[in-house]
Amino acid sequence: METVPVEEAVGMVLCHDITEIVPGTFKGRAFQKGHVVTSDDIEHLLRIGKEQLYVLNLKNGFVHENEAAERIASAVAGKGLDLSTPSEGRINMHARYQGILKIDVDRLDCLNSIENIVLATAHTNHEAAQGRPVAGTRIVPLVIEEEKIQAVEDLCADGPIIDILPYQALQVGMVTTGSEVYKGRIKDSFGPVVRKKFQDMGCSISRQVFVADDIAMTVSAIENLIEEGAEMVVVTGGMSVDPDDLSPSAIRAAGGKVVSYGSPTFPGAMFMLAYIGDVPVVGLPGCVMYYKASIFDLIVPRIVAGDPVTRQDIIKLGHGGFCAGCSPCRYPICPFGK
Repeated sequence: METVPVEEAVGMVLCHDITEIVPGTFKGRAFQKGHVVTSDDIEHLLRIGKEQLYVLNLKNGFVHENEAAERIASAVAGKGLDLSTPSEGRINMHARYQGILKIDVDRLDCLNSIENIVLATAHTNHEAAQGRPVAGTRIVPLVIEEEKIQAVEDLCADGPIIDILPYQALQVGMVTTGSEVYKGRIKDSFGPVVRKKFQDMGCSISRQVFVADDIAMTVSAIENLIEEGAEMVVVTGGMSVDPDDLSPSAIRAAGGKVVSYGSPTFPGAMFMLAYIGDVPVVGLPGCVMYYKASIFDLIVPRIVAGDPVTRQDIIKLGHGGFCAGCSPCRYPICPFGK
């Protein structure tokens, strides 16, 4: 940092705000800390009484905070992200479309271990609404060594750290189990909830089939929906350990290769994920009807976005998988599933 005559400050960085006062008319900031002085600024600075400036000299090998933020954001941002213009040295990244936010957490940690560089993100594997800010970056000082920005760019040479996977407009077949619903003793309450959740992701329910508590009927319904072109099948109800809860057995009997039966989440412990060929088949427990946020919201959106879900992914939900049952529910602005 140094003090220089205004006329010699072109290309240098202001180390402080400069206030302008026009008696009876205006008092406020004319130049902001971090501003790079241009030749067009000289007359204005002299007019407001600034003949000397306290500045940083951008010598070779150093990068201004705005340029640094632009280069970091461009390196880390992948598909589905729009970048803001720099504001006080910071750039935010916004979701261009609705989808699942994917963060390479290991490389995020590596980036933040580079001194004086900051990148903060929302949680990975959670929904990003269109237009929502999901990450921000800046450097800590006004200027930074070029080699540190180059280190970020090298870290991202094989791919970005942040992506948003868009939802696929899947045709979803629904099998609703339960003799009480099949025989008309009670009204189906599961279907409307599940239908809306899929519609909110841009999917549609191709057909809903009602079956009794019968394995053969359930197997036939699953197979028929897949033959009709369903790209995902959801089986609602019948997921507990009661003798007449037969959905897990039916999914297996239909040829389902089980990824997981059971999830360390409350609500949602009796969840099942399986595949018949490349068609995901999801067994949904009754909690999906009653809770705004459940295992459905942690796993099914990832499947809709084409993000492979493994048993290890489901196991890891145990840390953060206990819903506090807040009233009102604030999901996803809460710890559930994170």
